[in-house]
Amino acid sequence: MSSPFHIHETPGHFQVLRPVSTDEILTMARKLIKRKFVRGQALTSPDATRDFLMLELALLEHEVFYCLFLDNQHRILKAECCFQGTIDGANVYPREIVKRALMLNASALILAHNHPSGLAEPSAADRAITRRLIDALGLMEIRVLDHFIIGGIEHFSFAEAGLL
Repeated sequence: MSSPFHIHETPGHFQVLRPVSTDEILTMARKLIKRKFVRGQALTSPDATRDFLMLELALLEHEVFYCLFLDNQHRILKAECCFQGTIDGANVYPREIVKRALMLNASALILAHNHPSGLAEPSAADRAITRRLIDALGLMEIRVLDHFIIGGIEHFSFAEAGLL
């Protein structure tokens, strides 16, 4: 692996050849986890999905709404930020997510957004938009597998909580 961090990689192990900052460690971790989330990779572990989303969303100071678009074998077609908001909210438009899912020929989605406050509990608005997205995508026979809320080091899964 060639990088500005001068890392020597052997299978399953890494040796950093100079002191690195916290930001550099996070950058390295993002690069390693993104390897697992390349187009065509199957999502087989909720923990890996959660780790990826936490690295992408946990440190943001504004709210974003993120989608993992999947094929019928739950392989990643695209992972992208669909909407950006402010420190306490982001407008999410189901029509736009349905359009994007159809454009990518997605069969399933994993939804995610962050709470910059650090609290991962779903609000009434979070529950309502999740239901609207499930209903809108369901009309196109596209399943919502989960909706994660990332609040700093906390996380919440709608699927694990039985809310899907």
